[in-house]
Amino acid sequence: METRDYNGPGEWDLESVKRRYLRHAKNLGMKGVSELAPREHAEGSVRWVYPVMEAVIRGIERGDAACIELGVEFVESGHQQPYGRLLHSNAARALRRATLTSEQAARLRARILSMLVAGRVPHEFKQYAKLLRRIGLGQAWATAKAQVDQSNPYVMRYARYFEGCALAESRSQ
Repeated sequence: METRDYNGPGEWDLESVKRRYLRHAKNLGMKGVSELAPREHAEGSVRWVYPVMEAVIRGIERGDAACIELGVEFVESGHQQPYGRLLHSNAARALRRATLTSEQAARLRARILSMLVAGRVPHEFKQYAKLLRRIGLGQAWATAKAQVDQSNPYVMRYARYFEGCALAESRSQ
């Protein structure tokens, strides 16, 4: 039987994600852990194994703290894989509704603003921007704003969006 595994090799393959999940769950003192199982489909002599990140995203939506940490790591990694744009978008959307620690919010803020400064605003950046709006720009925006490439219209679209978010943050304080 031919297997088409969309998890790929490296730190985001099925076994690595499961191992890190269990380590995070242990470090967080979680008693009940989820079984992270990828969605599979078989047809004839072909078996498809879809990314385990789908299960992680469902865990984030349930409030699983270890899955939330994996989601933060996934956004930080910028990992490219099949379905990557969709997975990154969905992870950011789920994280937007999750309860994040201040350390996780700071890590996400740093990652998203560093992408903007570097001029990397891929498809999933729309969800990253909404996530950043929810966690807040904080003091990091002033530094990032001075470094953005003002000649890049895609970067400036998000820079204007973040500037509006920063104004709203300052008014609410």
